[in-house]
Amino acid sequence: MLLVVATLQAALAIAAAVTVKTESRIAWGYLRPDATARLFLVVTNVIFLGIASYVWGRARAEPSLRDEVRRFSRLSTLFMVAANVAVLSNHLIVGWVALEATTLLAAPLIVREGVPSSRRASWRYFLFSSVGLGLALLGFACLARSLEMNDHIPTYFIDDLSSLVGGPPNLWRRLGLAFIFLGYGTKLGLAPMYSWLPETYDEAPPAVTALLAAVQFNAALVGLIRVLQVYRAGNPELVATELLVLGLASMAVSAVSILATRNFKRLIAYASINHAGVIAIGLAIGKSASYGVVLYVVSNAFIKAILFLTAGNIKAHYGTKDTRQIAGLIKDLPYSGLFLMIGTFALLGFPPFGSFLGELIILSGLVRAKQMFVFVIFCSLIAMTFVATGRTVFPMLWGEPKATVNWPRQTLLSATPKLVFLGALVVMGIYMPTAINTVFRTVAASLGAE
Repeated sequence: MLLVVATLQAALAIAAAVTVKTESRIAWGYLRPDATARLFLVVTNVIFLGIASYVWGRARAEPSLRDEVRRFSRLSTLFMVAANVAVLSNHLIVGWVALEATTLLAAPLIVREGVPSSRRASWRYFLFSSVGLGLALLGFACLARSLEMNDHIPTYFIDDLSSLVGGPPNLWRRLGLAFIFLGYGTKLGLAPMYSWLPETYDEAPPAVTALLAAVQFNAALVGLIRVLQVYRAGNPELVATELLVLGLASMAVSAVSILATRNFKRLIAYASINHAGVIAIGLAIGKSASYGVVLYVVSNAFIKAILFLTAGNIKAHYGTKDTRQIAGLIKDLPYSGLFLMIGTFALLGFPPFGSFLGELIILSGLVRAKQMFVFVIFCSLIAMTFVATGRTVFPMLWGEPKATVNWPRQTLLSATPKLVFLGALVVMGIYMPTAINTVFRTVAASLGAE
């Protein structure tokens, strides 16, 4: 049933992206299928289909997991409904409520029966998410007050706000944007409110981790993008300063943490913090970097799905997440080893993947914006992350196996979802079909692309 529902959702998302040409309001104005919504609906629902395929395969291979799979099926289906509403929302509060619903539905999924540390991780995730979303809600209230100060009737409809936010920013608007960036930054795992993310991603089952990293992350990012689409033009300095600070701090935290960790799931989690930092910097620059941000965001959604699902296979076979206990993956688990290798290259921004092109465009945007100090720090942190990640992952791939073990043969069918994700990464890095490229450019234009 999970696989059927996921297939239908992905098909409907793709059909909507292809056939819907209008950006008019629907559902009494609370939803709006604009280019941003259509793009992220396709990305998140296709990834969910891949996650569902992975879960289905694991349930067939290990019948003892079927009770957990039933619970995952119920909660993840509702989770996707809420995530889709968040992406489609044309109302700041409706989007906020939908994102909070994904938090409430994800928290029990993090808990693994008989593993107390997973329960603690679930509570930490819930606490940080609630605080972050509470800050965002406070920010919305401040924005409403700023409209009253300018003699406007407060509204939370995003398309209405666009015509009401002209003029110099007042104190309430500045406070509102600061709270929103910090609040949504918490959901994205940006420093300083990032400490929930490594523990949660490590303790959650692989399918749940992929759901959080590749689906909920993008639903929260769309909420932040909606605010930027409305408020960037009148507040460029505030937007740039706060997002640059959050982005650089996150990249620094990620680089240092990757150096110290010996847990491969936490390594990917820290890399996710790095990705969030790069995205924040790209959003701060805007203009010519906007297209690179969109490309980078979509690419990294597929990268994180590939890596976290692969991490689940590796943990299931070796019974450990300690990188020092794993070697010779290419020999022992050819498919998982290959996906870990390719996913790591994509993670580090190698060509020919879309992440490489996106990162290159963001760097070019920094140079055009004359942010050379940020450019130097950005490149230094990326180089540090590259060395730290390679030092840990490459011995896992090509090192001499610790023990001779005959693993069950992996089937090509089990690898199909990740092959599809990999194909999407290569397409975005080499040749983007015109129709898809048009959607990317439309979303980038809404973020201020020139």
